[in-house]
Amino acid sequence: MDANDLVASVRHSGEVAIVDLVGQLDGTAEKTLASAWDATGDAPVVALNFSESTYINSTGIALIVGLLGRARSAGRTVRAFGLMDHYREIFDITRLSDFMEIHGDEAGAVDGLAANV
Repeated sequence: MDANDLVASVRHSGEVAIVDLVGQLDGTAEKTLASAWDATGDAPVVALNFSESTYINSTGIALIVGLLGRARSAGRTVRAFGLMDHYREIFDITRLSDFMEIHGDEAGAVDGLAANV
């Protein structure tokens, strides 16, 4: 395992499963991200915490799109928070932000308040 490989852990706050992402979200992250998604169980809301994510490439974006597809099929909501300005802009350009709620911080993501700030 490379020091930059993605590490994902899941914790819960009420009905929200928070997935803490640490490291790089790229092609090597597929199994880690899938395992984390599975660990969210049947939580109706999944919040992806990008505050410790150091790099996201196009393959990482594709993995997020895959999660959005799985969420939509299951009737679940996906939220994100902790995005650096650069990645926030990429989420806007790629229109990911049209399909997931973007929040400024964890409190907003858990409560569902002040989306797309």
